[in-house]
Order: sequence, then structure tokens, then C-alpha cells
Amino acid sequence: MKGRINLNADLGEGFGPWRMGDDNAMLEVVGSANVACGFHAGDPQVMAKTLTTALRLGVSVGAHPSFPDLQGFGRRKMDIVGDELEAILIYQIGALAALARAQGGGVTHVKPHGALNNMACLDGSLAATVANAIGRFDPALVLLAPAGSQLVKAGHAAGLRVVEEFFADRAYTDDGNLVPRSQPGAMIHGAQACVRHVLAMLSAGGLISISGKVIPAALQSICVHGDDAEAVATARAIRAGLIGAGYELVTVPALSSK
Repeated sequence: MKGRINLNADLGEGFGPWRMGDDNAMLEVVGSANVACGFHAGDPQVMAKTLTTALRLGVSVGAHPSFPDLQGFGRRKMDIVGDELEAILIYQIGALAALARAQGGGVTHVKPHGALNNMACLDGSLAATVANAIGRFDPALVLLAPAGSQLVKAGHAAGLRVVEEFFADRAYTDDGNLVPRSQPGAMIHGAQACVRHVLAMLSAGGLISISGKVIPAALQSICVHGDDAEAVATARAIRAGLIGAGYELVTVPALSSK
């Protein structure tokens, strides 16, 4: 056995009658789900339905809060800091926690979404605001954050348990950040290409940039984006590849430690 690892996906990203991805199929594959909380996608009914399936399957549930940017799917930069951003995050985490509680479950972790996540990876002050909001709501929650980022540092500084993730279907720059989606080569396409990408980084013990540079990092959780047309097939291939390579797949809270 090579060790324990988590496979996660960002889910519940439909809205009203509109659906994005096959959440039910993805929940059969991953160990943890990050559920949109209504500010970039999702609504109360979508959140509740996603929770029902996740809890039935034993998938750990995390809140996936964002900037208030429904039209832009949370991918547009916003200048919101301090008390206002903390309130926005607590509001979203609390909404999902309430819906989970109504079904006899709970929220185990928090993973920021989109532009909020990307900006907090680089900005220590913003990262501290995110971590503080999580701690104010519930210091027992795990912060699921990009490996080696300012968010990881802020989470530890705030006394949170932190799990470091990397992306199966995204390329990295030489400084360990995601290649912007607007640039060529930002996305890894095809299930087997994603499997090779994941296993190569795990073998190297760090992120591998688009130029081939290895950035040492703790790689504990792998994210597969649920909005891609090949998402479920990719997740299944990665799961099979990890098991074949000798990894034990577990939930986010099973990995976390101070």
C-alpha cells in the first residue's frame, strides 16, 4: 500500500431546471464532494438533492463557497475583503450545513471556488480572511486548499486542519499556480492523459509544471472537475489507476491533521 489519498469533485453546480454534469454518477466514484452554495451555482433544492445522494453513499460533503457571481460562475475577480467577505463565506457554509443537518448529516470541509480560490492562493491577506471565516463558523472544519498555496499557510496559521489538493485536469505554471484557462495547454484532455498526469505528480512528490519543473508539495487530494463532458469517465479511470498503483482511497476528513 503506497498510502491514503482522496478523490474529490465540485458538484451541485446546477441551478433551477438547468443541470451541469452527472452528479449522481460522479458521487459513485469520488470520496468527497464540494457542493456549490448558491453564490456561483446551486440553489436550495439542488444542494439538498446533492446532499441526499452524497450522504447515502458515504461521501464526505464540503461547502464550496464563492464570490457572489452567479452570472460569471464565480470565475470573475472581485475586490471584497474583511468583514464583508467573511460574512459572505459564513452565510454560504451555514446554508449547506443547515440543509445537511436537516438530513441527519453534516459538512466536513470547505473548499473555496473559482476566482476566490485562485486569488487566495496568491494573496496571504485574502487567504487569512477565508481561513478566519471558516474558523469562526466551525474550527473543526477541514480546509481543502491547493497544494503549496497561501491558503494552506493561512489555514495552518488559523489552527485549521488542512488537506492539500491538486487537479487532475489542469496544468501548472513554474511557480505552482494553475495555468489560466485562457492560455493554451491549461486543460488536460482525455481520461488516460489525466491518469498519467496524476500518477506522475504523485511519483515525483510534487506538482509538475507545464515546462516539466517539479515543485515539491504535499499531494493529498485529487480534484476532478464535474462540469467536463468526460468528467465521470475521467474520475473512474483515475480511481482505477490509483487503486492499481496501490493507493487507498479515503474521504477528506480521514486524511486531515493539524
